[in-house]
Amino acid sequence: MRKITILLILILTITACNNKKSQTMKIIENENLVKKYFEHFNNHEWTKMANMYAETSEFKDPSLGPGIVKQTRQQIIDKYSSLNDVFPDLKDQLVQIYPSGDKHIIIEFVSSGTAPDNSKFELPICVIFTIENGLITKDFSYFDNSFIHKFRMILKPFYIKR
Repeated sequence: MRKITILLILILTITACNNKKSQTMKIIENENLVKKYFEHFNNHEWTKMANMYAETSEFKDPSLGPGIVKQTRQQIIDKYSSLNDVFPDLKDQLVQIYPSGDKHIIIEFVSSGTAPDNSKFELPICVIFTIENGLITKDFSYFDNSFIHKFRMILKPFYIKR
């Protein structure tokens, strides 16, 4: 009986270690995916960035309207291409990555750029990505909505194009 108990404890310990290792690997994969995502963003490689999403993904983004909005990869490409037309030097600076389990990752970053009227902006943003099978399936972004109002006239063509 004692041998069975020791064997059972040993099996449980090994299994727990393997599960922890698997979860740690998933977190590292997700962090690497996020870093690659921001690399594509900062290089304005919209197609490469959009291919990091599932074919259709869910978005919470004040610029898209209230609630959850579904977007295809092509719509993502169109959105960021249009935004890049308005802000040609658009960049995101990662501040911090916060892993949250094996499917979620929270990213804090500052977006910046220069508008056609030479006004500059810096916008702190927090986004929660849901990552499944190596692809982003949900992109929930949070930022100060006054940015949209401040640049409404400049962004008008951006909103019409989407």
